[in-house]
Amino acid sequence: MKKFFFPLDTVLRYKEQVLDSLKGEHARILAKVRECEHAIDELEFQHRQCTIEFRNNKMAGMKINEIHTYENYLDSLRIKIQKKRELLAVLQEQEEAKRNEVVEAKKETSSIDKLKERKRFEYEKEVQKQEEHFIEEFVTTRDAMARLNG
Repeated sequence: MKKFFFPLDTVLRYKEQVLDSLKGEHARILAKVRECEHAIDELEFQHRQCTIEFRNNKMAGMKINEIHTYENYLDSLRIKIQKKRELLAVLQEQEEAKRNEVVEAKKETSSIDKLKERKRFEYEKEVQKQEEHFIEEFVTTRDAMARLNG
């Protein structure tokens, strides 16, 4: 009997390539999310440190222009943190959308893969049936030949 052939193999390979590509894109977006979260943590740390330093210096006595410098710097850090949080929200939306695309691609690939396995099982069952039939014919022919010669 001829070798197993699955007509949707090219489609399956294409879907697997698409899935791999989407997984790569998802990983890149996830890396950007982690990088943005790290940047926010770093900015918040700087803000806390500067606030502590500012508070300590105010207790020791400061000039007005130094106070304004600290306040301006703290404001700029707050703005940077806010912008990074907005960027993080956008990146998280992109990550979720890409994750959904990966899930859908995985479903498509999985359904074709299951179909292939079912067709392979049917093929193997048919091969086994044909082999049993061949063995039956062989035994029947051998017995008939033995009776004729016998």
